[in-house]
Order: sequence, then structure tokens, then C-alpha cells
Amino acid sequence: MSEREEPVDVPAAVLVVANETLASEDLVDAVRRRAAEGPIRAVVIAPVNEPRSGYVVYRNSRRASAGRRVDRMVDALRDAGIPAHGEVYEGGPVTAVEDVLAQEPIDEVFVSTHPEETSGWLRRKNVLSELARLSGDRPFTHVVSDDAARRGDANVLVVANETVLGERLLDRIRRRAEQGPAAFLIVCPQSDPKHETHPEAERRLRAALTVLRDEGIEAHGQIAHPDPYTAAMEIIGDERVDELIVSTFPGERSGWLRRDVVERLRKDAGVPVEHVTADLPAGDPLGAAL
Repeated sequence: MSEREEPVDVPAAVLVVANETLASEDLVDAVRRRAAEGPIRAVVIAPVNEPRSGYVVYRNSRRASAGRRVDRMVDALRDAGIPAHGEVYEGGPVTAVEDVLAQEPIDEVFVSTHPEETSGWLRRKNVLSELARLSGDRPFTHVVSDDAARRGDANVLVVANETVLGERLLDRIRRRAEQGPAAFLIVCPQSDPKHETHPEAERRLRAALTVLRDEGIEAHGQIAHPDPYTAAMEIIGDERVDELIVSTFPGERSGWLRRDVVERLRKDAGVPVEHVTADLPAGDPLGAAL
């Protein structure tokens, strides 16, 4: 008579969804606590939002940053004895979760965000409720992580176009980077919305990013909505932004100042707004450009 085999517990598949809060102590601790209740395996995903309105975004740099966070989260879980694998998904959190749920059996869902005042996912009111809806009858856990605030990390949004290579702006970014940990997203509103490509704006942006990255500063960039106010507010609505720097030419040389962009952002952005005035190019006549 053969011995009776003991039943083997099958690990529950736990989907862990986060972007900037991946590998945060709050999220890692929450998954560890769940593992203490019974065996699990973790499927870690970092959704990377697509740009609004089809504007060009430097996906490679942002995807690489998200990939590094996935790797740190997977390593932290494996160090805790939790089997885990991870991947970066493009298209935003809702699309990413839909894809994963369609591809593999998931038993539980963990979603991590920043606190409401700094979380793009929470500011878009339907994201969390839509993720809970997609989870169906699966247990759904929302983990709020304030690790970045405790560490003093900051996400700084920089809005500039022709002035993006100005020394005053680059020096201000350098000084901010020296003050404490910060990542910079540089947004260049496109000059002419009638054109699909914006080679001059892209050239300036790539050059600015190269300068900053060569100095060890974490910087990403994108060509955005032609209106600087709209471009900034869309980013603030989608992502965690702690500070905002707007760069313009001085006085009447700046169309942005004539449209009161800086003061409107100070009123509506909900984060500190700093205005950096660039030097006029040598021999450049006053005109209607930014």
C-alpha cells in the first residue's frame, strides 16, 4: 500500500501594478505580508503612459527607467523568498492590466500609487475604480506609498521650447539636482501643430538631455501640446509632479508671458512654479517667437 501524498499548496498568482512606487518599502512590505499568509508568486508590471494626443515622447528613456524599477522590485521579492518576474507595459495601467489578465491566470491584484495629491493615477478619478472593476472577484489591494516624500525625491517638470538649451535654464536644473534627489521631465511644446514632425524642437531637446545626462542628471523629455499651459497641466494630471520650472525669453520677446502662462500655472498647477528667464540670443531682434 503506497503512502498517501500530502497535498501541495499551489502559490497564488499576485499581480503587482505600479510605476514610480515600484520597489518602495510600502509596496514590498505589503507583498511580503501577503506571502506570510500563504505561498504566492508575483507578476510585476510597470505601465508606461502613452503621450496624449499622439505627441512624440522619448519612450526609450522612460521605458528604461521603468524597467530598472521592475528589476529592483523583482529582486526585492526574490530576496524575500517570493518567486517573481516582471515586465514594462506601454499604454497606461488599465490597458496593461487588461492585457495581463487576458494572458495568464491571476488570483489577486495589488496596485500601488503615490498619495492622492501627487498621484496621476488617482487624479484621473476613474483609473483605480477601473482597475478594481477589471479585477472582478479577485481580492484587490491598493497600497499608497509615500517613500519618495520620505526620501526627499522630487519629480521636476520643466517646460521650455527655444530656451531649452539656454545656460540659465541648464544651470537652474543643475542647482536643483545638487539640492537633493530629483528627476526632470523636460517638455517642449511644439511650435507648429500643423506638422507631424518637429525636427528643430527635437534637436534642441535631445541636445539638452544629452548635456544633463552626461553630468549624471536623470532627465527625460517629450514634444508636447503646442500650448504650454495645456502641456504642463496634462502632465500634472497624468503623473506625479512636485515642482515646475518654466523657461521663457524676457518681456515682450515671450509669447508665453504675453499670454500670462506662468501666472496661470502658479494659480492652477498645485505645485511650486519657478520662472527662469533666458538670455536673448546675440543679435536676435525682438519678435513674436518664444
